[in-house]
Amino acid sequence: MITVLIADDQPVVRQGFELFLAGHPDIEVVGHASSGRHAVQQVSALRPDVVLMDIRMPDGDGLTATREILAQFEAVRVIVVTTFDLDEYVFAALDSGASGFLLKDADPDELADAVVTVADGGAVLSPRLTPRLMTEFARRGRPSRTTPVAPQHDLSLREMEVVRLLAEGLGNNEIARSLQVEQSTVKTHIGNICRKLEVNTRVHVVIWAYRNGIAT
Repeated sequence: MITVLIADDQPVVRQGFELFLAGHPDIEVVGHASSGRHAVQQVSALRPDVVLMDIRMPDGDGLTATREILAQFEAVRVIVVTTFDLDEYVFAALDSGASGFLLKDADPDELADAVVTVADGGAVLSPRLTPRLMTEFARRGRPSRTTPVAPQHDLSLREMEVVRLLAEGLGNNEIARSLQVEQSTVKTHIGNICRKLEVNTRVHVVIWAYRNGIAT
């Protein structure tokens, strides 16, 4: 069972998300939070697997709360869910360590699938934002003629395989099946990749892959 905390300052949104998720047999909403500070407190008390986090909330915004939560509770995954699709919010959410970014007009199945994907170690991004975000990654990472084509890293061939599969949006289960290894092995690879690239989350690994031409 995947446990979920819903953090939003609007009761109707919290209740709506809970209703959306109630029909999924593998998801249980264990609590609500109405502010950023409250979200941190609830995570400490309830230790959910996934947090659905709004950005604009009183008493501590969602991005600040996300950073605090991930700094204290490494096993927790955060999906930022907001009405704002501005690039600044998307990049800020990913930079804060969130495992995904969805818009509040996502349909119930999309929301539930995102929770399952993130709980499995994957990353999610609103389909409406993906092309724009990938274009921006490519623009930022496009090398000049004087820049070496090959990015500098110390990744093994197997770790590079994992990076490419992550960039395709695969979760731990799917990567394990693709490589015919155990999930624990995949998690070890991802941990080593993050350490070598000096990043905190698999989302940042995907960003690195796009910026350096590993994924297109």
